[in-house]
Amino acid sequence: MNRLRITHTTGFHYGGEVTASYNEARMLPSSADGQLVLHSHLEIRPMSASHNYVDYWGSRVSSFEILSPHRELALTATSLVEVRPKVHSVHTISWDELAVAAERATEYVEQRGQTPRTDPPEEVIALAREIADDCVSPCEAAERICVAIGNAVEYMQGVTAVTTTAKEAWDHGKGVCQDIAHLAIGALRSVGIPARYVSGYLHPKPDAAIGETVTGESHAWVEWFCGEWRGFDPTNLIDIGDRHVTVGRGRDYNDVPPLRGVYAGPFKSQLFVKVEITRES
Repeated sequence: MNRLRITHTTGFHYGGEVTASYNEARMLPSSADGQLVLHSHLEIRPMSASHNYVDYWGSRVSSFEILSPHRELALTATSLVEVRPKVHSVHTISWDELAVAAERATEYVEQRGQTPRTDPPEEVIALAREIADDCVSPCEAAERICVAIGNAVEYMQGVTAVTTTAKEAWDHGKGVCQDIAHLAIGALRSVGIPARYVSGYLHPKPDAAIGETVTGESHAWVEWFCGEWRGFDPTNLIDIGDRHVTVGRGRDYNDVPPLRGVYAGPFKSQLFVKVEITRES
């Protein structure tokens, strides 16, 4: 078990005075299987009252508006989370059984259709089909597909943007975790495996000492359904374990952005982000 303290600071520096802004943040994790939130708090500057709710996909949302003039918006989310190693069960569900099971509930049906962000290129569809045709079990196929995508796309910052689609990332051959997750999801959906986008944090140092604070990042990975939801990190080619903290799930990144909003003021703005993770036990 890991007890992780996560401090995530983000916001915007504006190129002048903003008269009003309307925003929503998804930066705080929820307790779930294998994850217990001991404490979480979101600080908003300038000070603002917020409306907190859980959205359709199960993410915690803080909705707020700032109506006084300001030149900077800054949010700091602090969470203390206990994360336990996850047991990944072996499933022997067949392709025919998966097709039937995937039609039984809305949560599976909604994760079978492509979105503009996940729609994969023909080359990825062919790769996924080749792997699926070689696997008796869709569970085995799903993991092999994610590994293939992770191996095919080089992790590199600065090549893609938050708006980059799976097709564009594949053309680049490079991208970040968001791009790799979108490609993996698109590939899985193309062969009939329900798959969803997961946002959260990954402690980057497996052997971190207790009390050691390291620089981290927001992270993204995938979950697929083959009898139950199963998580995998295609960027790092590892199972989801006690270094991953889940914040939100959805069809793609558009359902779970950490911060989104509109404002009245100068056109130019600059996003800033800082994540620090401390292992406390």
